Amino acid sequence: MQFEPLNDAELAALRQLTSPTVANAIEVFNIRPRTEGFMRPGIRCMFPEFGPMVGYAVTATIRASVPSPGPGYLQAFNLWEAVLRTPPPRVVVLQDLDDPPGLGAFWGEVQANIYKALGCVGTVTSGGVRDLEEVRSLGFHFFAATVSVSHAYVHVVGARIPVTVGGLTVRPGDLLHGDRHGVVQIPQEIAREIPRAARELEARERAIIEVCQSPDFSVERLKDVYSRR
Repeated sequence: MQFEPLNDAELAALRQLTSPTVANAIEVFNIRPRTEGFMRPGIRCMFPEFGPMVGYAVTATIRASVPSPGPGYLQAFNLWEAVLRTPPPRVVVLQDLDDPPGLGAFWGEVQANIYKALGCVGTVTSGGVRDLEEVRSLGFHFFAATVSVSHAYVHVVGARIPVTVGGLTVRPGDLLHGDRHGVVQIPQEIAREIPRAARELEARERAIIEVCQSPDFSVERLKDVYSRR
């Protein structure tokens, strides 16, 4: 099913939320198990000071342990075309096929500049990244499994296919939200409702916190407010 991309105001509203808040808000709609829809520990936010990243996934697989069987730039060009077919903002999601992943970094200063010029705001990869200071100054989000010193023989293997990163299967066009806590996939059928659900959850949580911080705190008061969540 095709969904209308979020407008600038709707995207900005999602960027005001943390990823745990987004994950909690998704639970309200009961559209997937609470054990699904987010990346497992191991995918690190390299630049937590940037705040939340929101974007539509452009997916591909990479390998660095062997040379590309043909001109490596051809698959890179295919990935560029996939980027341009995806609504902005775009997040490139790369599954590293090496075992173990992370031998060579696809991402560094050059690739970050290329993909930022193509309208991407960041990447999520099960592989490695490098040139951290240069990319930090560029403002390009890095979520990765590791930092790698070399690019080895890294090349794009395939593009516009489902990939698995951090235990999460990501499909082309999926809406992702990531920050220092991790990365969550937002079901697009409820994406516009997430900020409202988050506000309602926050109000209920705030009532509990206020009781806990009150000078006349008691377990009975806590039980009462907790039971009315």
